[in-house]
Amino acid sequence: MRLRARPRPRGGLSVDDALGVALADMVRGTGAAMGGVYLIDEPAALLRLVAVCGLPLGFTAPWQRMPLSAPVPVADAIEEDRLVWIGSQDEMARRYPRAATVLPYPFALAAAPLRGVRRRWGGVVLMWPADHAPRAATRERHHISASVRRLARLLDDSPVPPALPDRPRIIPADSRRHPAQTALAAVDYLDRLPEGALALDLEGRVTFMSTTAARLLGRDADRMLGTRPWQSLPWLDDLRYEERYRLAVISRAPVSFSAQRPPDQWLTFHLHPDASGISVRITPGEETAAAASGRVEPAPTAPGRLYQLVHLAAALTETVTTQDLVALMADQVLPAFGAQGLVLSIAEAGRLRIAGQHGYPADVVEHLDALPLGTGLTPAGQVLASGVPAFFGSPAELAHSYPRAPRLSGKQAWAFLPLVISGRPVGCCVLSYEQPHTFTADERAVLTPLAGLLAQALDRAHLYDTQHHLVHQLQQALLPRSLPTVPGLDIAVRYLPAGHGIDVGGDFYDLLRLDDTCVAAVIGDVEGHSMAAAALMGQVRTAIHAHATAGAAPDQVIARTNRLLTDLAPDLLVTCLYVHLDLARRELTLAGAGHVPPLLRPAPGLAHPLHLDPGPPLGVDACARYPVTRGALPAGAVLALYTDGLVERPGTDVGGATAALTEHLAHADADDLEHLVDSLVHQAWPAGGHTDDLAVLLLRAGHP
Repeated sequence: MRLRARPRPRGGLSVDDALGVALADMVRGTGAAMGGVYLIDEPAALLRLVAVCGLPLGFTAPWQRMPLSAPVPVADAIEEDRLVWIGSQDEMARRYPRAATVLPYPFALAAAPLRGVRRRWGGVVLMWPADHAPRAATRERHHISASVRRLARLLDDSPVPPALPDRPRIIPADSRRHPAQTALAAVDYLDRLPEGALALDLEGRVTFMSTTAARLLGRDADRMLGTRPWQSLPWLDDLRYEERYRLAVISRAPVSFSAQRPPDQWLTFHLHPDASGISVRITPGEETAAAASGRVEPAPTAPGRLYQLVHLAAALTETVTTQDLVALMADQVLPAFGAQGLVLSIAEAGRLRIAGQHGYPADVVEHLDALPLGTGLTPAGQVLASGVPAFFGSPAELAHSYPRAPRLSGKQAWAFLPLVISGRPVGCCVLSYEQPHTFTADERAVLTPLAGLLAQALDRAHLYDTQHHLVHQLQQALLPRSLPTVPGLDIAVRYLPAGHGIDVGGDFYDLLRLDDTCVAAVIGDVEGHSMAAAALMGQVRTAIHAHATAGAAPDQVIARTNRLLTDLAPDLLVTCLYVHLDLARRELTLAGAGHVPPLLRPAPGLAHPLHLDPGPPLGVDACARYPVTRGALPAGAVLALYTDGLVERPGTDVGGATAALTEHLAHADADDLEHLVDSLVHQAWPAGGHTDDLAVLLLRAGHP
């Protein structure tokens, strides 16, 4: 049998060049206006934009590095291994509001996973003009899928992996021209027209300007070529005008606007975009009502930075913990401003405690941690006191103002940002550079408001971390530290708090050794995910423990606990299941208070719920009765007690979920209870992200 040689990238190209050619082919073949390739940076769990076709580099700044879990279409396409289609701007706003704030333009978008034979490479994003149909035709979807498969094969067959550059490569989109027509004839034709003609590349730079356009704009062509109109002409230095250019590039639809050239000449600009650039027609005219109402003062900040700020603001709203905030800043803030180091500190008791950092060795962090604010060693104390950022472009600049500042890290430039909320100092953020850096007015104008956003995010994250620590300690104190060892009984337990809020809940469990051959297993659920739920859970568990160890029968344990809760009059519902196990007689005695029934696996391949006649939840009726159910506990049988968080999933029938759980328990490998309890949780929540607390307690009766 003769083996075929693995194909190499086309024409002897490197894998990076071949990737660019394949992307351009994909954009042309699918009829898209623009496209991009993301590759997974596995060690950092990031998506890196490595190649872009049909879009200027400046537009990609917010999207060049994203966490794999980012709420964007390409991340979902990779995670779910499917094509994600966004047919309109409205759909983008509904499904991906954060992305929509940075791309508020009409377009259609497809995101598809790049999955190879042995690994997932990343994903592809394609965008179409605004006039594309809101739904992708079946043939179009097949074409996209085929193009993505070809690209994945190219990556699979490459002897070396593609590079992950700091900035994506810009792949030119081929455009059809008419070589038989001379450029001189075209220029003569345009100069004879009463309207001005201007050509821009996708970056917005002037590549051609007719004589009439030069006259209307009041600027010679040689001074305009290679520049952007809103940078060369002060009267066009208006965010609203540049926004029209961005709209034309993204939507690929004609755009018009009017602007006043001083002192009183109104001009109308008609933008006609395609894959190679934008043709602009300039006509003189009177001021229109729309133009008059849309007149604004020039803005000092370039839109590229403004959109970065909007993107970062949206991202900051999704951070929860301080570590989330540090990770976001390392992934997005540092690359956006070309910085390499970050120190995020919290002001506490007159000192700056480092809450997180990036780009510093551990010994430097140890020396910088907990520096006093009032000593003048670093600019941090001054910027916090004044609320004004400080920028130092070189070590000499820092030493001139702060000669006692410790120079431990070898960094060469710094931006000290005060994090202040309503005059209250929260902390300090330091961005640092490995080379001297000149801070432009543009950077300062964006970093200053960014500091306010960071202050809000840090204050919120620090509060969350503090609450989480407190409730974690509370919950650890209320739940059993360990379960007793009982001869003839194997035990495994899992407790997972809800994946939201402050990670505290009211699910509880316990195992009580009553004598040499009898134990009591308890599991329950207090309504809610709050500190009140956790506190009530502790009261219930303590009451059950007291009554059970005093020798009360199962129904009396539940009834007496119910009377106690009725006297306390809690506002929360409590369900509970109490199981008395006699290991010598191999008998079960159960009493329940509105709790889900346990599952019993008497033998491999068999499992079923133990149906019992439960009473009402605890604390509802002081006179409630709690009937007892008895059953056998065969040798080797597995009893599974759990809370409803294991089977209650949004959009899923509880009965169906319970049946699936029962089936899994029947046929799963039960030799290792620790593995079995994990498999039960995974079967119920295969992707994680459980929305309710859940507790699972497995008990297996040993052989005599």
